[in-house]
Amino acid sequence: MNNRPIGFFDSGLGGLTCIAPLMRALPNERIIYFGDTARTPYGSKSPETIKNFAREIAAFLIQQDVKMIVIACNTVTATCLRDLQQRFPQIPIMGVIQPAANKICAICDETNSIGIIGTKVTIKSKSYEALIHQKNPQLSLHSAACPAFVPLIEEGIIENEIMDLTIRHYMDHFIRYYKIDTLVLGCTHYPLIENNIRRIYPQLRIVNPSEEVVYRIQQVLEKENLLAQERIGDHTFYASDLSENFVNMINRIFELTEFRIAFKNFDLTAK
Repeated sequence: MNNRPIGFFDSGLGGLTCIAPLMRALPNERIIYFGDTARTPYGSKSPETIKNFAREIAAFLIQQDVKMIVIACNTVTATCLRDLQQRFPQIPIMGVIQPAANKICAICDETNSIGIIGTKVTIKSKSYEALIHQKNPQLSLHSAACPAFVPLIEEGIIENEIMDLTIRHYMDHFIRYYKIDTLVLGCTHYPLIENNIRRIYPQLRIVNPSEEVVYRIQQVLEKENLLAQERIGDHTFYASDLSENFVNMINRIFELTEFRIAFKNFDLTAK
């Protein structure tokens, strides 16, 4: 048993979509989350810049005495997972892509047409394709970058016509041309517009990596004997820019919970 917190981080607020499922599945666990809201979005930045940011955040979380780090960001997982695992071998570090890839291989076969949407960096990395085809090279995979989604979500522009039009702009032709029947939300921001996507394309089967990663977290905690016996203290949410949008989104995601939450601003670049 180990009552130390689990560390999560993302380029902004998208990684928060991993937290609510974890709280439900493992209520004894305490969470420290870092959202790099001052430097979001990561999806259009160079891989080396993203690696530098990720190293800073991982080091910060380790200073908070976390027992595990979860990269709650597809872009960072695609570019930095192995680098962070090598730099910080003292604790388990996992990303969100492998659990979602495993799910696709479990529920799909050669008759399916699988779509993957994500940031430019995630799509260019072809990380999903590589992991899925390791298990089943016969699966039909198609990908599309949707770079405008993250900035709109970060601004809270979700349940309105602007977001719906943006979804249609990126996805109408993509879904129709490839006859997509299964869609991977390859960015942890995208579950925040999952209802929009389901409403516009009700025929789609959607895979949400933010939910799939929770099962993997539980497996690793059990294997390493790191499960918490009880939760001690508040969940803590850090942001490099503790904006009103960040606080509002946390309240939106957790509005039906009774969990205690503390907000803190922390500038990684401060000297």
